[in-house]
Amino acid sequence: MSDDIFLAGRAGAAHEALDRALRDEPGRVLSVLARSLGDLDLAEEALQDAAAAALDRWPVDGVPANPGGWLVTVGRRRAIDRLRRTAVGRRKEATSAAALARAGGGPHEPGPGEPSEPPEDEPLGDERLALMFACCHPALALPSRVALTLRTLGGLSTAEIARAFVVAEPAMKQRITRAKQKIRTAAIPLQVPPPDQLDERLPGVLAVLYLGFNEGYAATGDPGRGLTRPDLSEEAIRLARLVDAALPTPETRALVALMLFHHARAAAREAADGALVPLGEQDRTRWDASLIEEANHLLADAAAAAADDPPGPYQLQAAIASVHANAARPEDTRWDDIARLYDGLVVVAPTPVFRLNRAVAYSMTVGPEPALAQVDALSGLEAFHLFHATRADLLRRLGRSAEAEAAYLTALALTTNGAERRHLHRRIAECGPVRPESDGTAEYLT
Repeated sequence: MSDDIFLAGRAGAAHEALDRALRDEPGRVLSVLARSLGDLDLAEEALQDAAAAALDRWPVDGVPANPGGWLVTVGRRRAIDRLRRTAVGRRKEATSAAALARAGGGPHEPGPGEPSEPPEDEPLGDERLALMFACCHPALALPSRVALTLRTLGGLSTAEIARAFVVAEPAMKQRITRAKQKIRTAAIPLQVPPPDQLDERLPGVLAVLYLGFNEGYAATGDPGRGLTRPDLSEEAIRLARLVDAALPTPETRALVALMLFHHARAAAREAADGALVPLGEQDRTRWDASLIEEANHLLADAAAAAADDPPGPYQLQAAIASVHANAARPEDTRWDDIARLYDGLVVVAPTPVFRLNRAVAYSMTVGPEPALAQVDALSGLEAFHLFHATRADLLRRLGRSAEAEAAYLTALALTTNGAERRHLHRRIAECGPVRPESDGTAEYLT
């Protein structure tokens, strides 16, 4: 084998190892850097520097035994070098004794066989989860806390977060930038709050976890990726379990149940051709019965723990998911119960998306025409593809095929998920007089 072929193979292996290190534990390396350096922007720059160094060093030296630990160590040292090159940085360096101690203060970088530094003991059981609590500081507005944490630690792009919040991408970019600026100007420390302050940060962390799970459940990024990003969904479930173990509340337990109810359907949600399979058409024998059973127990525990308190938004959403998950056939679904639960949900969380879902539920109890009137009365969802897909579904069920086709086309133009796009293409091709067997399928309540 020639040297050129050998080096090309080593370079390919280095790229794959780096991709895995940054993909398999999304946000963990950045979490460690941000905690030790005390600055999100500096941590992001340090991670970029470390990744560039890896692409230089790993093809020559070989991939280290612990790629993530290598990136952390090199990132810290490169950050200290960056600080020392500026007067502002030198002043900051003087107050960063912990960062200097961890970085060692020298130019040495670890070789491929050197052990990486062990993670610090975490009271929350996980370095990444600890930084989520640190980022969800009450000085930031709740939407800003969630957006910043998703961008920094969740592995989501600004565009993906904007779609999750149903806002324009430039507006989301400004929101994240302002949150970072406030952290700097207000000198908000990136540290785990004391135990008596964890509860006030819990809503932000739960929102981060659920939005991260949702991006894994229906990915909005690369259209060629497919319907889901299992790495995000499974990491969100793992972290939610840790939160529930550390801070058990009815809402934390209900969030874990909610995720499990949805995750149980993963194997049945994508057809052989890669298209989305709507809820009413899924093969329910492929649903994971063990996850549904676990989720049922968790939801029952949450309800018992809530006692006489009104249920929170995650309890209500989990209860809705439970009705679907425990229906052996689509026709067994208790739509009256779902509609009633949505009535309660839009009281405690009156978002346009929940109102949209409530309209879908009501279409199954009172028919598509009153539900269409509810959908058309909503505002703020014009850029949300599921708003137009829902309208199209209701119009299809009413036999208004031309209008349904136009709404499907609008949804298609706003959809980035490859599986959803394939499903919409199929629906557009099928547009015509509604068939009796398709009437009554609430496709987008998934």
